Amino acid sequence: MGLTRREQVLRALLGAAAASGLTTLILILVEATNVLLPADIKFGIVFDAGSSHTSLFVYQWPADKENDTGVVSQALACQVKGPGISSYTSDPAQAGESLKGCLEEALALIPKAQHQETPMFLGATAGMRLLSQKNSSQARDIFAAVTQFLSQSPVDFRGAELLAGQDEGALGWITINYVLGMLVQYSFSGEWIRPPEGMLVGALDMGGASTQITFVPGGPILDGNTQTTLRLYGLDHSVYTHSYLCFGRDQMLNRLLAGLVQSSPAPLVRHPCYHSGYQGTLSLASLYASPCVHTTAPLNLTRNLTVEGTGNPRACVSAIRDLFDFLSCEGRADCAFNGVYQPPVRGQFYAFSNFYYTLHFLNLTSRQPLATVNTSVWEFCQRPWKLVEASSTGQDRWLRDYCASGLYILTLLLEGYGFTEDTWPNIEFRKQAGGTDIGWTLGYMLNLTNMILAEAPAQWRAESYSIWVAGVVFMVLTLVAILGAAAVQLFWPQD
Repeated sequence: MGLTRREQVLRALLGAAAASGLTTLILILVEATNVLLPADIKFGIVFDAGSSHTSLFVYQWPADKENDTGVVSQALACQVKGPGISSYTSDPAQAGESLKGCLEEALALIPKAQHQETPMFLGATAGMRLLSQKNSSQARDIFAAVTQFLSQSPVDFRGAELLAGQDEGALGWITINYVLGMLVQYSFSGEWIRPPEGMLVGALDMGGASTQITFVPGGPILDGNTQTTLRLYGLDHSVYTHSYLCFGRDQMLNRLLAGLVQSSPAPLVRHPCYHSGYQGTLSLASLYASPCVHTTAPLNLTRNLTVEGTGNPRACVSAIRDLFDFLSCEGRADCAFNGVYQPPVRGQFYAFSNFYYTLHFLNLTSRQPLATVNTSVWEFCQRPWKLVEASSTGQDRWLRDYCASGLYILTLLLEGYGFTEDTWPNIEFRKQAGGTDIGWTLGYMLNLTNMILAEAPAQWRAESYSIWVAGVVFMVLTLVAILGAAAVQLFWPQD
């Protein structure tokens, strides 16, 4: 007996639904394989050779997403034992040998079969910039020793270089915005679109010898020496960036003490930024060894100096302000200090490195109001040295300096960079973002390995978009066929 007309239509609709549903499933599986199949992991190594210490970072990313955004993550952070490489002027070979321990940790993490294809870089910052100014021959010897040591490693060592201060600031800005996924976004149509400029995060970095500020201003940048144009994923970003050499934490402390020595001819120097009850000795020769200290050195540099704390934050702030030239910017809205052009700060900022470490010690990284931060720092400065020592856990070599560092940060951010009580909440003091240490190293590796493309890779996105559209079409057809079959079953009278 043949099928009725109703049964024929019902079977045809169900068959169409099955075929369309199967096609949809196949398309979904094709698109999902890029996600579900395990991808090979690639690695990169960067040494951050700072003024006071060197750090190593290992980064990892899925090999099939090498030119995607927001896929690189931090796999290892290792702090090299000993001082920064600029300290090894008397024995340059030790600058290379000092890197051995952290390098061995990195090689143990990375599979041996991938060692040869793993790129490794070393970037040196303000400590080596100062040494290059003071004695370029010594700086070359240290770079040669570091290069010789790292060239013997089984990975793909691509060189050691001195970073310019402007590059250090720009690369830190790239790192933050890359990790936060701010550099580029996708639309539902699969196109790469520019995020609103106001979403991009500014960078505030402070090392031992220099400090950097980088952000996207609200208008044109009027001084080309402070402008860097970055082309990332097909989008141009014009950022303001400036690096202040000798305004990092360590060099600021040296300059501060040298100024107090200059005004205190006696062998005993009373230091308003050290806690009352503190007393210590230091070598005059080491104080005046830095090119950042421009005050006239005493005739006898072989003697030691006795320093006594007075715990006077008001006098401390006055001494810190003497490190800046604010008069050269008086009456100018587009000037920070020392006559340096700077547009008004704009948007959110991440403050890291010594900005973070200082305020973290003082328990002031929870976005407290400016008045609370200011009061807390002053109260800490007035605390007797015995109480400060008693409340500190372990041996903190910077314990005596947190008062000076805290007041210096407030002076730099408020009177220098121009933050106010209203814009202070826009600053986040952070060590990490998205599980990655904030600094210039990730941006440096992304740049040198061309992992951030100058143009957006549109082809695979277009293919992905086509598959997605086809999947939606077949899904709609499946739904229409099923609804049609249901309608036939319910409303078509049986023969």
